[in-house]
Amino acid sequence: MDYLKIYDLENYLFEVVSPAFAKNGKLNAFDFFCIVIWKANRAKSKVALKLLAKDKKNRRDLGQIVEELTGQIHCAKDSKERMRILVEDWGFRLPMASAILTVLYPTEFTVYDVRVCNILGNHHSAQNKSRFDDVWKGYTALAGDVRAKVPDIDNLRDKDRFL
Repeated sequence: MDYLKIYDLENYLFEVVSPAFAKNGKLNAFDFFCIVIWKANRAKSKVALKLLAKDKKNRRDLGQIVEELTGQIHCAKDSKERMRILVEDWGFRLPMASAILTVLYPTEFTVYDVRVCNILGNHHSAQNKSRFDDVWKGYTALAGDVRAKVPDIDNLRDKDRFL
């Protein structure tokens, strides 16, 4: 491992991990947990335990579980299905699910972040919905507002970073 590559974690995620996922259709556990650490370092143990608990095959190998999960995301028919897999099937909350999908699909997703909600003055309750369709509706409203708030920047990830 070239540790200098991961020194700037965000750059590593968007310059290395995202293209690797696009090429291979899956991630290894190291790269997946780099996303988790980027979003919320404190959550890495909880995410690992969640993956182990939600794995229907009861495997103890996070590498296999992550490859299966990210393969499912890759094979999903659209953005809504990708988010549904993470939220409903694997039990991720919206902030982490959106961070994972933002790295994997940076032109389609933006990170659901309370700081962005504060700037927009809205969308704080999107993550607190019990039905996935309500979560999705709240998330797409947030993404639409992010797009509208920063019209001079084309890239959705850059709009998110700007805010």
